[in-house]
Amino acid sequence: MRFLDQAKIYIQSGAGGNGCSSMRREAHVEYGGPNGGDGGRGGDVWAEAVPGLNTLIDFRYQQHHKAQRGQNGMGRDRTGAGGDDKLIKVPVGTEIIDLDTEELIADLTEIGQRVLIAEGGNGGWGNARFKSSTNRAPRNANPGLPGIERTLILRLKLIADAGLLGLPNAGKSTFQAAVTNAKPKIADYPFTTMHPGLGVVTVDGTEFVLADIPGLIEGASEGAGLGDRFLGHIERCAILLHLVDGTSEDVAEDYRIIVGELEGYGGGLHEKPRIVGLNKTDALTDEEIAEKRAVLEAAGAERVMTLSGATGKGTLDVLRAMKREIDTQREAEGAVVEEAWTP
Repeated sequence: MRFLDQAKIYIQSGAGGNGCSSMRREAHVEYGGPNGGDGGRGGDVWAEAVPGLNTLIDFRYQQHHKAQRGQNGMGRDRTGAGGDDKLIKVPVGTEIIDLDTEELIADLTEIGQRVLIAEGGNGGWGNARFKSSTNRAPRNANPGLPGIERTLILRLKLIADAGLLGLPNAGKSTFQAAVTNAKPKIADYPFTTMHPGLGVVTVDGTEFVLADIPGLIEGASEGAGLGDRFLGHIERCAILLHLVDGTSEDVAEDYRIIVGELEGYGGGLHEKPRIVGLNKTDALTDEEIAEKRAVLEAAGAERVMTLSGATGKGTLDVLRAMKREIDTQREAEGAVVEEAWTP
């Protein structure tokens, strides 16, 4: 299945049905009076986060979504039927943005979360509504209110506890394949990862979700390479693992490039807790490892850990450090929610 994390759709809620102008007609009954019913209410448009979806590819082929119109009112005081609602099913982690106002309408981060994105129009009143002691035979009836039309942007941000980033060929896919159940493409050329991927990490009997995004290059925040559009998938992560190729001639420059792109992207990514993993240490001597670790620390890296995704050496220590940070942040978030609650 092709991965698509952004789509533009057009929605329209149902218009209300028109009110009916009708007079009661019965044999031997003079001046029967008005009996026009109201129009039915138009259908609403809803969005709901559902399990089993991990891409927005369906919206590439179906961009227009319209709720049903309410039926018109009828004589004998019969109200028109209401229009059926339209339900748009999206993956968990989808943001819904109004294209015209750039307003964030909703951020659906939990299964079953539902939001009303366009309300249906009310049905018009029939002429029976307008009768009074001074107006015994009204002929006027109201039309139904029109539906709401909106153009929306759907943007998917994967739900993950930790994010994996680095330059192309830093060994991200090899690391993910070694520590998770994911099966990413692995090759000896850059940009083998073209789309973000998720994998479940099991460490010490507990699990967390790791997201791998395509490699960044210098100038990605300005559109170079694959650009920085996939960085949005790690905005929700509690911690980032920044892998640096230990066989690179200038590990400090490799580190600075990624940090610069995180700062250029914004969204607070450069402020997130980050572990720097000096990868591919199986190809280095102990002296080279110590030297390059010191170079990274001199370049500003606060937490540098050594590992080898190919052999698995050091990966368990890295995973445990990530899990500790995830638990700390999740507990802090839970404490904030609990403290803010009032009976």
